[in-house]
Amino acid sequence: MNEPITVRLPSLIHRIGSDKAKQAKAIAVQYDCELKRVRRSRHWALVGNALSVQAFVAGLQALGDEGLRYLVSKVSTALLEHADKLEPLDVKLNRLITHNPGITLGELMALTQCSIAEARMARFNADI
Repeated sequence: MNEPITVRLPSLIHRIGSDKAKQAKAIAVQYDCELKRVRRSRHWALVGNALSVQAFVAGLQALGDEGLRYLVSKVSTALLEHADKLEPLDVKLNRLITHNPGITLGELMALTQCSIAEARMARFNADI
């Protein structure tokens, strides 16, 4: 959940313009993300943990700037791939247990990288 994700943004300057890219880069820093060029190419990438990237998208949407619409849509669709990193561990465990009541503690630990104590506590809370 704390590992960074990377959202690729091909030809960002060509799509939104240099001024909007500089503005988005400054906004990304406010949300603990990094919007940067990939080496010396024309491609860009947004790097940050999933919750920070989600907050960055919300901040861009709050601006309501039409020039940043491409960036918002591109990052929003990339966040769909990382939906498992956006929910807390206890919510994820509860969802897995309610979806599949016969899931074992080992399977829970493998799917969520949690400890056995957390898996047992989630199983206990789901049974109540």
